[in-house]
Amino acid sequence: NFAKMLEISEIFIALVVCLLILQFLKLQWKRTQLPPGPVPLPIIGNLWLLDFKLRRETLSKLTNIYGNIYTLWMGQTPLVVLNGYKAVKDAIVTHSEEVSGRPLTPFYRDMMGEKGIFLTNGHTWRQQRRFGMTVIRSLALGKNNLEHQIQTEACHLVDIFANTKGKPFDPHTSIVRGIANIICAVVFGHCFSSEDESFSKLIKAIYFVVYFQGTIWGRLYDAFPWLMHHLPGPHQEVFAYNDFMHRLVMKEVQAHERHSTGDPQDLIDFYLAQITKTKDDPTSTFNKENMVQTVVDLLLGGTETTSTTLLWALLYMVQYPEIQEKVQREIEAVLEPSHVISYEDRKKLPYTNAVIHEALRYSNVTSVGVPRQCLRSTTLLGFHIEKGTLVLPNLHSVVYDTEHWATPWKFNPDHFLDLDGNFVNKEAFLPFSAGHRVCLGEQMARVELFIFFTNLLRAFTFQLPEGVKEINLEYILGAILQPHPYKLCAIPR
Repeated sequence: NFAKMLEISEIFIALVVCLLILQFLKLQWKRTQLPPGPVPLPIIGNLWLLDFKLRRETLSKLTNIYGNIYTLWMGQTPLVVLNGYKAVKDAIVTHSEEVSGRPLTPFYRDMMGEKGIFLTNGHTWRQQRRFGMTVIRSLALGKNNLEHQIQTEACHLVDIFANTKGKPFDPHTSIVRGIANIICAVVFGHCFSSEDESFSKLIKAIYFVVYFQGTIWGRLYDAFPWLMHHLPGPHQEVFAYNDFMHRLVMKEVQAHERHSTGDPQDLIDFYLAQITKTKDDPTSTFNKENMVQTVVDLLLGGTETTSTTLLWALLYMVQYPEIQEKVQREIEAVLEPSHVISYEDRKKLPYTNAVIHEALRYSNVTSVGVPRQCLRSTTLLGFHIEKGTLVLPNLHSVVYDTEHWATPWKFNPDHFLDLDGNFVNKEAFLPFSAGHRVCLGEQMARVELFIFFTNLLRAFTFQLPEGVKEINLEYILGAILQPHPYKLCAIPR
């Protein structure tokens, strides 16, 4: 009996070995049709080489070996990584249409489905995105316009900072709340008080959903979704938070339906009107599911990115007091103390504007960016890329490209100034991506960063708490790169 069992196990092992060899050979054959890259192992591909994470440092190192276009295997799936301004521009600007697909990872598919703006493709994506852009634009110009909302939140934040009376505090929560309330005003037509429990839970939910994808759990879920779906772990918590967000949005939608005035004030109003307007159009994708997911997309996309950039910007001011002082001198020379800061003022504040741009470039909070999918076969820098292939335009490698930035690894506002101190735009400045999939909220984020940053630096000098010598400029890896929690002192000026 024992001999028989031994025989069966030997046959089983032989079978497994044969299958692994076959898979290895199949991978090697597939590799010949893709740009070069490290040798993938059966089942896990190159994930071991990456420590199961897409770190920008690892991607940079591989450039030295394989050049600006190479292939990494995320398990069984090849991912073509593009590095440097030239390669990224070739994909997302020159071949924008061909490379505008958004692949649905198992995690996002199970969480959001093919709805809304961020994770849709084709007709749905075009309709939803165009509509989203139109609404945000009209809200920006409306009577209780967006800029006014941003100014109100910025002044509120200045008051919160003033209440700390120069004592050490962590600015994270108040900044996130300020930025989150602006996007809430856009989609819901109202802000939340900081005591509101569902607002606190919403901010927590946004954080969890945004950061999960960048963790090892996120990678495991994408590699073995069928298994992970049935196992306990942080991913189950993320799904619960996601449900909470959808329920919150649905509640807001129902309140809008009950109190409709016929004069749209926010995104939900506009969307409900659009559903009614297109109800007889068979090609329309305007429905409640897409509306709820579009609102969730905007909440996710509009909160963490801007607030995290602002957190980095304040940290850089503490790290480089001479830059902070120069910004303050410029603001003082140009703006009256009682003047309400507007986005238009950036033209009179070239140095301040350059510092904000450099904070965006240097912190580069979206790290390597989000993968795309080829909707049609195409050629990128001489490599043939098949339809359906996943492509990662590595945005980090663009804003740190040595051919376009004098000192990419140094915080240097001069990157955005000419010799006379005038502000200059740079073509390799793509923190919001470019082409068809350029960030929907880019304009809003720019206005928020300028008004918040300028108001804060006019009111305070930021310093490290007494006795604290070191500033940790390392980031926490997630879908967005956050600074480690820190405290600072806001000394009134």
